[in-house]
Amino acid sequence: MTIGHNFIAGQRSALGSSTLKSVNATTGEALAYDFYQATVEEVNLACEAADQAFKLYRHTSPEQRAQFLEAIADELDALGQDFLEIISQETALPLARLQGERGRTSGQMRLFAKVLRRGDFLGARIDTALPNRQPMPRVDLRQIKIGIGPIAVFGASNFPLAFSTAGGDTASALAAGCPVVVKAHSGHMATADYVAQAIERAVVKTNMPEGVFNMIYGNGVGAAIVQHPLIKAVGFTGSLKGGRALCDMAAARPQPIPVFAEMSSINPMIMLPSALQTRGDQIAQDLSDSVVMGCGQFCTSPGLILGIQSPEYSQFIEKLAENINAKPAQTMLNAGTLRSYVSGLEHLENHQGIEHLAGQAQQGDQAQPQLFKANVELLLAGDQLLQEEIFGPTTIVIEVKNKDQLIQALSSMNGQLTASLIAEDVDLTNFTDIVPILEEKASRLLLNGYPTGVEVCDAMVHGGPYPATSDARGTSVGTLAIERYLRPVCYQNYPQNLLPEALRDENPLNLSRLVNGEMTRDKI
Repeated sequence: MTIGHNFIAGQRSALGSSTLKSVNATTGEALAYDFYQATVEEVNLACEAADQAFKLYRHTSPEQRAQFLEAIADELDALGQDFLEIISQETALPLARLQGERGRTSGQMRLFAKVLRRGDFLGARIDTALPNRQPMPRVDLRQIKIGIGPIAVFGASNFPLAFSTAGGDTASALAAGCPVVVKAHSGHMATADYVAQAIERAVVKTNMPEGVFNMIYGNGVGAAIVQHPLIKAVGFTGSLKGGRALCDMAAARPQPIPVFAEMSSINPMIMLPSALQTRGDQIAQDLSDSVVMGCGQFCTSPGLILGIQSPEYSQFIEKLAENINAKPAQTMLNAGTLRSYVSGLEHLENHQGIEHLAGQAQQGDQAQPQLFKANVELLLAGDQLLQEEIFGPTTIVIEVKNKDQLIQALSSMNGQLTASLIAEDVDLTNFTDIVPILEEKASRLLLNGYPTGVEVCDAMVHGGPYPATSDARGTSVGTLAIERYLRPVCYQNYPQNLLPEALRDENPLNLSRLVNGEMTRDKI
């Protein structure tokens, strides 16, 4: 079995001589595989292969694409225990977590297959001709959504399956009728190779066009993919620095393209008074569990906790500190992630107005959970350090004087993926005016829940105002993610035989359609 060659148009390619090594996240030792740094020629070949495949793939039926996605899911589920052990070696993630993540990854492929079969993603709209309308007749107008073209997908570090080679960006792009060029994440290249092989087997089994899936390895190749004129959009999950760089590259192209980047969020949690009076100790326990879950390596990890000054809030902070002190150190995804975490802690420790409350001294090759407390005036003054995500098991508590100051603090915050209220019914009555503020700041609002956990379903939104994402109108989790890679096309006075099936009078696909302002499945 070939490992480490680039995937281009259904073939393995190794044109360059430079190789990379994946490493064991726990020991730092190099794994046995060599991965070939993609050359400029291979980047071009991958993008060209995706473009050629698009000419065929976009004409496949929703049913054909659904079968393709289900075949990918079956191939992923069939990968053995040795596959999970390789992921664990590369990421230090436990096998139980990886079992669950594989289920999520194959599950979202099957979910998009359901989306394809029900057909609502097409957004079929029909306004039939009104030749006798006065003072002007109306022509026949019919609208549908089609795929935009080849998509560049960047694998994420913290979800080696669900946000990487066969993750949500790839699943939604393939569902939309768009081939992909994946940039394998350097932190889990062996994992990416096994997943890519599974996708290629599905390509062959379902007779999809060669080049519908491509994947390349290497440092510095991301810019070449984004700037390639045949790439039509980018899906990215990662740091604010990395996502912003891709956005700037894409905007600077002669033909700018959209970048759908999920980047940075501190996911504020608001502790309201009655909830703390009723169950403060339990909240402190649940919150500390959420902070350290997965070593804090979730984009939805709660990074900022706000509460109103009171004996109950003080007691809550004390209990939270006790819990954080009792949490063990954990191995992070890779050495680079640990270095970034240590750097983030140093910035907090050296910043005036921020004090360290709990956590063992950071040392060695594992991440120690930490708790800090910041003066609310820093947040009100726009201090960006409090708004920067610390990727790891750390959170910051802030004490506000009263409700008015809480509203001011929330209003001063950047865009977020999530915002959570911990509240009793009386709190919801007394603090109703907080909700509109949270609606402006985040795209997932939680009540009495913790943000570390994202359900993959129709209603989920995993996005948010900048800098949480580069485009708050979309989501990278849930079925609405397909919308990012579609564009509307209107057909005016077209004959039936040239219309897409979903727009024909007979409605051969039995899809829900908006016909003359009414939703229907009937033929016209």
